[in-house]
Amino acid sequence: MNTLIAGLALWTIAHFFKRLAPNMRAGMTAKMGNGAKGVVALALLGAIVLMVSGYRAAPVETLYDLPSWALRVNNTLMLVAVALLGMGSSKGRARTWLRHPMLTGVLVWAAAHLLVNGDVASIVLFGGLALWAAAEMLVINIQEGPWQKPEAGPASGDVKWLVISAVVFVVIAGLHIWIGPNPFGG
Repeated sequence: MNTLIAGLALWTIAHFFKRLAPNMRAGMTAKMGNGAKGVVALALLGAIVLMVSGYRAAPVETLYDLPSWALRVNNTLMLVAVALLGMGSSKGRARTWLRHPMLTGVLVWAAAHLLVNGDVASIVLFGGLALWAAAEMLVINIQEGPWQKPEAGPASGDVKWLVISAVVFVVIAGLHIWIGPNPFGG
């Protein structure tokens, strides 16, 4: 469990570094140029490795059982989460709907996973990432002030975003079926 918690801590620190220590980050950028981004990317990759290995190694201590309807709701929420994760990069009208579509997507993703995973490691991982996403939104809102909506694009950009979201969802579901657990049961 310590490895999982270390991964969550590294993930959180790496994401908040620019916002909570801007002078230190600027100093790194001045000395290293684009290499500073590489250091942060390496820290995030390390965080993912720690979270995945810590999660897989954690003992299964179940706190609550899976409700019978949870898989259907989970899969619907996951489709929404994938769409939200891509919304900010879309070129259509949807990108004007939310200030933080990616972080909102992380919150939906975490809620979906907490719905179908009642063990302690899942609560630590998905709950921790949900708390990070909520805190990140709060810090951004405080530091950047009111949101300036981006210019809305054509409806064709929304169609492309939805098609890409559906394809990404199918790929993620396929990977889950292949490496487990199967998101559709069975």
